[in-house]
Formats: sequence, structure tokens, C-alpha cells
Amino acid sequence: MKILKQNKLDAAVKALQKGQTIVFPTETSYGIGCDATNQSAVDKIYKIKGRTSDKPLLVVAPTVAMAKKYLVWNNTIESLANQFWPGPLTIIGKVKSLKSKVKSLSVGVVATDGTIAIRVTAFPALQKLAEKLSHPIVATSANLSGAGDVYSAAEAIKMFAEQKNQPDIILDYGELPHRPPSTIVRVVGGPSTRAAGTAQYGASKLKIIRQGELIIDNI
Repeated sequence: MKILKQNKLDAAVKALQKGQTIVFPTETSYGIGCDATNQSAVDKIYKIKGRTSDKPLLVVAPTVAMAKKYLVWNNTIESLANQFWPGPLTIIGKVKSLKSKVKSLSVGVVATDGTIAIRVTAFPALQKLAEKLSHPIVATSANLSGAGDVYSAAEAIKMFAEQKNQPDIILDYGELPHRPPSTIVRVVGGPSTRAAGTAQYGASKLKIIRQGELIIDNI
């Protein structure tokens, strides 16, 4: 593992472009990720975390405009994006059929049901990484599968030091505030009746998968 300091974002971008994996800070805790369009890099994230292939990886985008390139958009998502993006809200929705100029997301990012989990990050360093890469970045928690969240580069180094599969780079931003994980919602098309954890919104319904720091209780 190579350790990079805060002012080495250009080196981190070059590493992502080469298909390397990086531990980086986010608005919640440290995450681990890679170029979400690079299949071999995505496969490596699964190996590093010891994560089973049936659990898709969420991604971050630097802007709503980039999220719109990959996510089938509707009024529900528009309302959520206007209220909560950029910020710690992850939206699960259908992946868009992409135009030829937009590089496809990898298997493991796109779930078997044709959905993706994406958020527009509010963390400046992560925004810059994704902007300069020009692709979404995988941003799953920087831990071994089943372990707790990591809030410092030192914790990440210790966690992965003895592992066979290690991240290539750790971007050291010191200790982060201990915040809850992002809130995750799933936007499902079609009318339905209200159910526990589900809010009706026009022709779509919104289901809360995980309530994090950002509280959504009255859509």
C-alpha cells in the first residue's frame, strides 16, 4: 500500500485511471473504491473486502449532471436530488441505457435487477477525484466485509496491513468526524399503496432501505 497525503489528488486520479484501488475520505467515513467503469478494478474491490458478488457496490458522482447520465430519472429522483444532493443520500434506481459516448458501469456496480446505487458526494476531495476521472467512483466502506466503519487512515492501514489483497493507495486525510453512514432509498416505478418504510410520490414510490444521518420521513 502506498500512502498519499491530502495534496496528492492528481496522483490519486492517475492511479484510478490505471485501474488501481484507493482508500479515500468521504462525508461519512473512509471509503474504498476505483473507477466504476473498470471491471478488473471493481473485481479487486470485492477481493479486498472479502465481499460476496451478490452485494452490489454503490458509486459516487461529483455532480447531478453525471448522475443523470447513468440513472433513469423521474420526478421522485428530481425532488430528492433538489433537496439532498450533494449530500449523504444514496439513491437506488434503474440504470440508463447508455449512449455510445458514455462508458458502461461494471458488473458488480450494476445489480442483477438492472439497478445502481449512486449518490452525489458533498466531500470536496472526492468530488475532485470523480470530476478529474470523469467517471463515477466506487465508494463502499473501507473495511473488511462485516467490520465496522473506518474513520482514519491509520485504522485503514492497520486493517489491511496483514491481508493478502490490499488497496493500492490510501489517501490520508487524518481523522474524520464520526458520522452515521449515508441514507439509502430505493425508487420503484408504478403506483402502490402506502406501506411501512414506503412513501408514495406521484407514479413512483420511495422505499427507505437505510436511515442514516440524513432523515427522510415525510416525502
